[in-house]
Amino acid sequence: MSELRMENLVARYGKVTALDRLNLTIKDGELVTLLGPSGCGKTTTLRSVSGFLKPDEGEIYIGNRNITDIPPEKRGIGLVFQNYALWPHMTVFQNLAFGLELRKVPLEEIKKRVRSVLSVVKLEGYEDRYPRQLSGGQQQRVALARAIILEPDILLLDEPLSNLDALLREQMRFEIAQIHRRLGITTLYVTHDQTEAMVISDRIVIMKDGKVMQDGRPEEIYLRPKNRFVAGFMGTTTFIEGTIKSSHGDSCVLKTSEGWELRGITCGGVTPGSKASAAVRPEAVEILYSPVATVSGQSHTENSFEAEVDSSYFTGEVIDYHFRLGGSYIRVRGDTKKILKPGEKVTVRIDPDRLPIVPAE
Repeated sequence: MSELRMENLVARYGKVTALDRLNLTIKDGELVTLLGPSGCGKTTTLRSVSGFLKPDEGEIYIGNRNITDIPPEKRGIGLVFQNYALWPHMTVFQNLAFGLELRKVPLEEIKKRVRSVLSVVKLEGYEDRYPRQLSGGQQQRVALARAIILEPDILLLDEPLSNLDALLREQMRFEIAQIHRRLGITTLYVTHDQTEAMVISDRIVIMKDGKVMQDGRPEEIYLRPKNRFVAGFMGTTTFIEGTIKSSHGDSCVLKTSEGWELRGITCGGVTPGSKASAAVRPEAVEILYSPVATVSGQSHTENSFEAEVDSSYFTGEVIDYHFRLGGSYIRVRGDTKKILKPGEKVTVRIDPDRLPIVPAE
């Protein structure tokens, strides 16, 4: 069993605590992504698991084996670095065979395993090429192949797509997800890219200041954030502040300082009378081009309001609008067939089933 478990990990850099009593379990065959801003502790976690950093406190297990004090090369871990770290003077075959040769694997077995792993990463026929003869995406696949050819218990990936251009990065997200489903290796993945994390992950762990802010499936993290930090970090989010007027089950009503009422999803344990924030994402807002709301502020339709175009940006697929909504601003994506100009007024409706309302900070 290749379950990875971290218990009460503490890591300090001088007076700075990079990991603050981190407890995290990755089940056998699961792909878990650590996600968060720079300095949140995700890379420190990965370095602790790999053995390149000794935590100040806590223990790390693979199955029932305590690996906290075991050297990196004896942990049974495959690591894909951000910069790929391929040997430039070696061919693809030699790069992949190197680790097997150190383990005294017979040549015919090496050839068989190289062919097999190149098939997995879709690089059949590239055995004799040097890294300089490969594209960035192909080098990334070789780096991944070099890690999995050793048949590790745990696979660690440290922002492996950060050096690729946007289109190739999008393509490689899906390829990594497919490779993981095919191989089923327990995987810990580190990234700062929210979309990347949602595409590839079985679970996402949001970190801040060395602590776990939320741990759950991608849809849970995105649709049901537990706090304002998670809601603001995932996707494009603007906030409308207010006080909880009422709450019933998974639904609550936020009353703003201007007297408007917003119905949304109860998240993070908000209660009547408490300060809260409505996390408004562009895809939750519908533009009703006509007519505008019949009264200033809230119209007769729930969650419908008069809004004024502050600015607009053409992105190709959509128009990215910044709307002024009373004393707040929200971002909305509109159809390119009809482009609104600054100063125009429309009615917008915020879908209550896609509006998380979280405790205010």
